[in-house]
Order: sequence, then C-alpha cells, then structure tokens
Amino acid sequence: MTTSDHPGHAPSGTDVVLEARGVTKHFPLRRTARDLVARRRRSVHAVDDVSLRLRRGTVTALVGESGSGKSTVARLLAQLHPLTSGEIRLGGEPAVAGRGRSFRRYVRRVQLIFQDPFASLNPVHTVRYHLTRALKIHGRAGSGETELEQNLADLLNRVQLTPPQQFLDKFPHELSGGQRQRVAIARALGADPQVLLADEPVSMLDVSIRLGVLNLLRDLKERLHLAILYITHDIASARYFADTTLVMYAGRIVEGGDSERVTQHPAHPYTQLLIASAPDPDRVVAEEDQEETGTGEPPSLITPPAGCRFHPRCPKAMERCRTEPPPRFDLSDGQWAACWLYDGAAANGTEPVADPATAKEATR
Repeated sequence: MTTSDHPGHAPSGTDVVLEARGVTKHFPLRRTARDLVARRRRSVHAVDDVSLRLRRGTVTALVGESGSGKSTVARLLAQLHPLTSGEIRLGGEPAVAGRGRSFRRYVRRVQLIFQDPFASLNPVHTVRYHLTRALKIHGRAGSGETELEQNLADLLNRVQLTPPQQFLDKFPHELSGGQRQRVAIARALGADPQVLLADEPVSMLDVSIRLGVLNLLRDLKERLHLAILYITHDIASARYFADTTLVMYAGRIVEGGDSERVTQHPAHPYTQLLIASAPDPDRVVAEEDQEETGTGEPPSLITPPAGCRFHPRCPKAMERCRTEPPPRFDLSDGQWAACWLYDGAAANGTEPVADPATAKEATR
C-alpha cells in the first residue's frame, strides 16, 4: 500500500503559492437543555483534514455537492474564519492573518470572489466607487487623479468591460449579472493578488454567459500567472476549466489528480456518482425508459458516519469502510483516491473505473 502525503500531482518547487495542511473547521452549535444535562458540546464538522496546494499559473477545481464544505474551504483560505486545527501557508510561510494590518497584507495576495454578483456589490455605489476603494485600500490608487483614472481603466480593460468610461459611473442595477461578476473580479484584481479564490463564480449567471466568465478567468490566469481555486458543483466545467480537480464529500477530500484523468477515469465511488449524475443527452436518449433509483442523501455533519463518510450511500462499501477512515492511495499519473477499494491497487497496477456508464450502474 502506498499513500500520498499531499493531494496534488505537480512536482515540488517554488510554484506553490498557497497551501492548506490538514485544515479543519468545526462550527460549535448552541447548547440545548439536553446538551447541558448530558454535559456535551456538539459542532458541525464542516471541514476535516483538508490539504491542497495552489500553484502559480494553474487552476485547481474543488468539486462536490451542496453542503460538502467547498465554500467553507474558500473562506478558510481567505482567513474569514479561524481554523479549528491545521495550517495555511502563503509563499512557504505560515499565514496567521488575524485582523488589522496583518489581515490586509494577507488579502493583498489572496482575494475571494463571491458566488452572488447581485449581493457582492453595494447597490448604492457606482462601479467607480467600488474599484477606487479597492485600489486605495491596497495602496494602488496612484499619486493623482490622472493616474487613478488610468488604473481604473486598466482594471476594466482587464475584465473586458470596454470602453471603461461606459461602465465606471454605472450602478450595479444597471449591469447584467455577467457584467457585475466582471466588476467583482476587477475589484479583486485591484489588490494585485497572487491567488484568486473563486467561489462558484458562474453558478448564478445565465448559461449563455458562463463560458465567457470562465474564459476571462483562464485568460487572467495565463497573463497574470495567477493561482486560482475554482469552487463548483459542476464537474463538467471543472474538466473544461481546471488543471487539477479535487473532489470533496461531507467535509473531506476523497479524490484528486489531473482534471482530465479524474473526470474520464473516476476512481472514488462518489466521483463516479457525480459524473453519472451530470446531464448527458446521449445517455438520456439511451436510457429514457429506465427507472432512476435514488442514491441517498449526504450525512449529517453534526454526527458524521464513522469510517468513510460515503459508506452509507456507497454500493461497494465493505465492513472496513464502516469503521476505518481510508487514507489516500496513489493510483497512476498522479491520481489518488481515499477509498479502501484501492488498498494495494497502486502496487498491483489496478486502474480506476474508466467508463461513466459503468459508474452509473455502480450507483444503482
């Protein structure tokens, strides 16, 4: 058996900008009368032992169902919540942002793009106000009005809102959803960051404009050499947009590797379920007369299952899965899976399930 000590497939080196090591976050619940009598404290196990690395010039996708802990990971990396345990490292050094100046120094390098473009911009202020404030907070407004105007124009040009003068004095309600999200991205770029944490940046946009925003982020990644964490529930967009894909379930990362490899050769039964659940016109036509069967619900994170957290829903669960949390098993081409099915698989040359149709049958 071989297990990986890190989630990625990339070589070691100085290209790692932001790293999470064993990051854990438990949110305490308010104690009820029953809790007081039993002298117990309960908490939501939102994130448990998450490790990942974000590298310059690459996109890492974090994929999972709603409630899996993806957005909490982004907020922990943005230092919006304190860690229960674990460590965040920025540029190879431990990062404890706190508040005040230390937090400002941190967010100059790590910026979060929120999911909802309709809520992330203050409706009473113009685009000019939002971008000017970001530039001034991070000391990039320039030495005079002329330089400020040039910097504002540069930000809007970067996010392809042109001509800039047409957008600077507009209010958020005068913009489309896609334009608002581009303004939010421009505001994040105002800090000149090294890392963008994109929390489902296209999930609330019309399907027709999602691709444009993803292409914009890809262009920024290449031109500015950014490290991007892309949070999404859409594994198909992860294949299109990301270099590396990590799959998260019930607070834990269960599989990772090259995006093409993970999406075309899913190893973990949960990844297979995600891919089998994705819309596929060919599959719908071929199976339109077949009755769909349920696959259960995610577990409570107040009392998560022992062992592998996916075992109550897993069609391949063994007794061991119910008692022992699986480590990460290295497979091939940098892919790994936290699943007891692959105990010894790397040494034996076992390949993960390659066909999503086969994966669908496994989840019935």
